[in-house]
Amino acid sequence: MGRVPNVTRADAPTPLRNPLAFIAARWTPDPRTVRRAALAALVMSVVIVVTGGAVRLTGSGLGCPTWPKCTEDSIHNTAEMGVHGYIEFGNRLLTYVLCAAVGWAIVAARSQKPYRRSLTRLGWAQFWVVMGNAVLGGIVVLVGLNPYTVAAHFLLSSALIAVATVMWQRTREGDAEPRPLVGKAVQQLVWFLVGASVLLIAVGTVVTGAGPHAGDSSEVARMPVDWEAVAKLHAVLAWIVVTLTFALWFVLKAVDAPSGPLARTRELFLILLAQGVIGYVQYFTDLPEVLVGAHMFGSCVMWIWVLRVLLSLRERPEAAPQPQAVPAQEPAASASIAGPR
Repeated sequence: MGRVPNVTRADAPTPLRNPLAFIAARWTPDPRTVRRAALAALVMSVVIVVTGGAVRLTGSGLGCPTWPKCTEDSIHNTAEMGVHGYIEFGNRLLTYVLCAAVGWAIVAARSQKPYRRSLTRLGWAQFWVVMGNAVLGGIVVLVGLNPYTVAAHFLLSSALIAVATVMWQRTREGDAEPRPLVGKAVQQLVWFLVGASVLLIAVGTVVTGAGPHAGDSSEVARMPVDWEAVAKLHAVLAWIVVTLTFALWFVLKAVDAPSGPLARTRELFLILLAQGVIGYVQYFTDLPEVLVGAHMFGSCVMWIWVLRVLLSLRERPEAAPQPQAVPAQEPAASASIAGPR
């Protein structure tokens, strides 16, 4: 990092016109700083999902009965609203922490040298997903925790986790064209795994939308399906994902794949086993809130590792430096100098 130049009065309008360019011109973060900023955004995207689940599992979904204020007269909760008001308003405050983490990732990516447009765009993509999900969260409250809007709220959070995971991975790569580390057949198998995982998460939102944890102590509409039947379908999909993961690990071993894809696949398999144990225990113990929350956290971790498996199938080295033009040599001053002596 170079010395930060002094800011004069002439520089004052510049931060207002383009604050990111102003910071980037005066600060060059260490690559580790950029990676940590991207990781912080990813961690916060998981934290906001888990705390949102805590709001639901404690019946605090309508602790603040309106939006964007907590009540008609107050932007924050009041003592009369009790613990549910504190839990719901606390989760709303965490949205600002998430925005700060995403903003830090954008600033760090924008200030990195050389400038990487793709990395900065991933940061901005997270920002707009967060904004969209904040509005959707407000709609969830305004429609009284309609289960379909709640499911959409979770799915959009999963999209945020996906973008944050990709950005975190890209901070450790270059910008050259990706080179595949495995063959087409293995890549297709992984895409089947990704598709099955998306379906697994989507069906999981239906289980929640039809199950007993409505999100509030009042009468809340539920999805008109047999939640136990959907839970069994969810379990079947989970076994399909586990089978595909084991098959992928076997194929990678057979083709002597690099250590990266093998390690990510092995880690995913262990995560799926742990998630399966939690899922079965919570089902046979009548869905205790603690286990449901742990299962929701496991869903986020599982989704991150599915994406890490996908991203491990290729490598992106640093882009080759652009060749610089070699200045032409000046002609000799005279023939006596240029010629042999």
